[in-house]
Amino acid sequence: MAKDPGRVLIFDTTLRDGEQSPGASLNLEEKLAIAQQLARLGVDVIEAGFPFASQGDFAAVNRIAEQVGGGKGPIICGLARASTKDIKACADAIEPALNKRIHTFIATSDIHLKHKLRKSRKEVMAIVPEMVGYAKSLVEDVEFSCEDAGRSDPEFLYEVIELAINAGANTINIPDTVGYTTPSEFGELISKINKNVPNINEAILSVHGHNDLGLAVANFLEAVKSGARQLECTVNGIGERAGNAALEELVMGLHVRRSYFNPFFGREAESPTPLTAVRTEEITKTSRLVSNLTGMVVQPNKAIVGANAFAHESGIHQDGVLKNRLTYEIVDAQTVGLTDNRISLGKLSGRSAVRARLEELGYDLNREDLNEAFSRFKDLADRKRDITDRDLEAIVSEQVQQPESRFQLRLVQVSCGNSLKPTATVTLADQNGQDRTIAAVGTGPVDAVCSALNSLAEVENELIEFSVKSVTEGIDAMGEVTIRLRKNGKLFSGHSADTDVVVAAANAFVNALNRLVAADQNTSIHPQKDPLSTNFKEGI
Repeated sequence: MAKDPGRVLIFDTTLRDGEQSPGASLNLEEKLAIAQQLARLGVDVIEAGFPFASQGDFAAVNRIAEQVGGGKGPIICGLARASTKDIKACADAIEPALNKRIHTFIATSDIHLKHKLRKSRKEVMAIVPEMVGYAKSLVEDVEFSCEDAGRSDPEFLYEVIELAINAGANTINIPDTVGYTTPSEFGELISKINKNVPNINEAILSVHGHNDLGLAVANFLEAVKSGARQLECTVNGIGERAGNAALEELVMGLHVRRSYFNPFFGREAESPTPLTAVRTEEITKTSRLVSNLTGMVVQPNKAIVGANAFAHESGIHQDGVLKNRLTYEIVDAQTVGLTDNRISLGKLSGRSAVRARLEELGYDLNREDLNEAFSRFKDLADRKRDITDRDLEAIVSEQVQQPESRFQLRLVQVSCGNSLKPTATVTLADQNGQDRTIAAVGTGPVDAVCSALNSLAEVENELIEFSVKSVTEGIDAMGEVTIRLRKNGKLFSGHSADTDVVVAAANAFVNALNRLVAADQNTSIHPQKDPLSTNFKEGI
C-alpha cells in the first residue's frame, strides 16, 4: 500500500483498546457481533484484540478473523508486544483472515524505558528491527508503534522509525499514549517525522491517542493536515482512563468539513469524494450496539451519537430549525442513521416480517437466533402497542450476551408500596441447571432483587452503579438498565432491557455476575501494563 492512500484509513480498536475500559469486558459472541457491525460500518482495519493476553482473547481474535476477515472485508489486526511469543500468537490467531496484520509495539520515551522496560535506547534499537522482521516473516502487513511517542525524544524517534521501516513495517503508528500533547504539538511532530525519517515514504503514518485533556479528536485532525493517513479510534470514544479519540467524531468532522480538509489531500476544495470509507448511516446503530454490550452509557450531550445531539430546547433554536434546519444543524440526523421509524408490526405479525425488518436494520440472524428474537418480539408486542426500531435493536443486542452463563434468571417477583417492606422472590439456575429460590427484602424493589441474587450466587461483589433510561418515549417504553459491579478493583458491567425495569435490573445484575465469574476463571494480561521482564526474544 502506498504511503498516501488518497483518503483517511479508519483503524478501529474498540475491541482491543476500547475493551480496556473499566467494566467493558466482552465475551466472544459480543466481540463477534461488534466486529460484524464494524465491517458493515466500513472501517478499514479492525484491531480484534491482544491474542497473547489469554486463551479467551486468542479465541476471539481467531473467530473474528475466520468470520469477518474474508472477501473484501476489513483487515483483521492483532496486537503484540515486541516479543517472539506475542508475535507468533498473534500470527496464529489472525491466520484465517484473507487480509491480516500484526501490530507490534515497544515504548520509546525515556520515562517508559527507565521505569517500565528498564532498557537502554541501544537495547530498544536492537529489538525493533529483529521483532518487526520476525513479524514480517509471518505476515505481509506489519504495523509498528512507538509507545508514548508524544513524550519521546524526536531524534531517537526518527531513528527507531527508520529501523522499523527498513525491517518491513508497512505502517508506522505514533501514539499519544497518555493524552499529553496539544493539537499544534502533535501536528508538528507528524510533520517533523515526515521531514526527518529518510524512508518514511515507504510507510503509512498512523496516529493513536487518548483523551485525557479532551484533545484527542483535535490532535488527530491536526495530524491529518500534517500527513497522517490512518486514525486509530474507538466507537463512542471508549478506552482506558478518559478514552480514545472517538470514531464518530473523527469521521463526521472529516465529512462535514470536507471542503476544509480536501486541499491537504491535493483535491479541489469542493470535491465530493468522501475522505473515509465509513458508511455514516451505520454510525448510530454501531454506537448503540457498543454501548449496550459494553455497558458504557453514552452521555446525552455526546457529539454525534448522544441523545441530545440533535435536540433543540431553546425557543430561538426551535424557531430557526422549523424555518430551515441549517440554521442550527450542521449534520443531518439521517446521515448518521438516526431515524424514528415505527414499524407496522404487532402480535399478529409473522416471522418473515420481523426477519425482513431486522435485515433492513443490518442484522443477519441464523435460524436459532431469529427464533429467539421472534419469541421476544411477540412477548413485547403483547405488552407494547407501537414497536420501534430501537425496540428491535434492544432485543437483538441483548441476545448475544452471555451465551455460556453460569447463572440464568428463571423468575423474579416483587411486592412493594408505601406501606409494604420491599420484598423480592428470585429463582436462579446454576451451571448444572439446578434451580434455587430465595426471598429477600431491601430499601426498594431493585435493592431487594439484588440482595436475593447475591444470596443465591454467593459471589463476592460490590454494586457501584445502577442506571436506567427509556429506550423510546411513552408510558409503555422499554427501560434499559445498566449495572456495574466491582471486585478486587475490577469493574464488570451488565445490561438488559424490558418493559418492566425490575426485570431488566435483575437480568442486568445476572449478566454482570456472569462476567465477574468468567473473569475469575480467565486470567488476562494487559499489553501496556504488563511489560516483558525477561529476554524479549523469548517473551514471558
